[in-house]
Amino acid sequence: MKTIVPVEQAVGMVLPHDITEIVKDSFKGRAFRKGHVVRLEDIDHLRRLGKEHIYVLQLSDNEIHENEAALLLAQALAGPGTEYQEEIVEGKVTIHAATDGLLKIDREGLLQFNMLGEVMCATLQTNTPVKKGEQIAASRLIPLVAGRRVVEQAVAIAETSRPVIQVLPLRHVQAGLVITGNEVYYGRIKDKFEQVLREKLSCIGSTVQSVRFAPDDPQRIAEEIHRCLAAGAEIIITSGGMSVDPDDVTRQGIKEAGAEDIAYGTPVLPGAMFLVGHIGQVPVVGLPACGMFHKITVFDLVLPRILAGESLGRRELADMGHGGLCRNCERCQFPVCNFGK
Repeated sequence: MKTIVPVEQAVGMVLPHDITEIVKDSFKGRAFRKGHVVRLEDIDHLRRLGKEHIYVLQLSDNEIHENEAALLLAQALAGPGTEYQEEIVEGKVTIHAATDGLLKIDREGLLQFNMLGEVMCATLQTNTPVKKGEQIAASRLIPLVAGRRVVEQAVAIAETSRPVIQVLPLRHVQAGLVITGNEVYYGRIKDKFEQVLREKLSCIGSTVQSVRFAPDDPQRIAEEIHRCLAAGAEIIITSGGMSVDPDDVTRQGIKEAGAEDIAYGTPVLPGAMFLVGHIGQVPVVGLPACGMFHKITVFDLVLPRILAGESLGRRELADMGHGGLCRNCERCQFPVCNFGK
């Protein structure tokens, strides 16, 4: 039960919730914490915050306070690779990544959770690469006090969908690179792909194990792929030769190397002529020439998912069309942008 008391009569009473203060462009935080005993000198401050009345709470057995609810919600929502602090600020609990990795959200479970109305959980988008300590979600009870039943329903939904929120660690692999194209193989131009791929792999904790070069010949490409595999490569990345020109035969070379479950073509720009497949348990990706020109392509969306243990096929690639158009911003801020979301 909530009783409303005029603020000037509240001296000596205990605040039942945090009271927030917002100063434009400089401060947003707690002016008064839950449990604060109101003093005479607080009255003017409370009025400056627009508080003419405060609540005094007396909860029944069937009611729950926002702080208790927030902890119950966090316990149900937070899955492997996540963590949260038990200190509740302004009725809200924040969930953070406990490791570098790939954020995965059960979107249907999250939807059903938020459909209850009196509880909420906001997250970053699924498949977002995240760093240890980064905030990935926040949850709270929306009213100050609610019936315990709605929180129990929310917890049940989250546990049925568990984990609603998790961070998958990325494997640190040794990659075999196969750079294709007569123009590079015969020394007509200098290769630029190797350095690009080394940097991308290094950024997510993986390394280049071997680099092989092949002309526009499917059999030679297949041979170089197998040399990488024999040397212990845990992922094969080919570059170039993926378009419609008659000399672009890298895709045939990947097939001749024994790749299976091949999916060629994505509804993502840049990167429409991208390929994924497997040779045994080793993932194989074919990166079109746009990967050398554009800073961010479909490769940056797919690689973390592969290293998180996902097997990507036609359906997974097709689903990337929504959000698959890169804006090619002058100042790239990926992954803090809409690309791939």
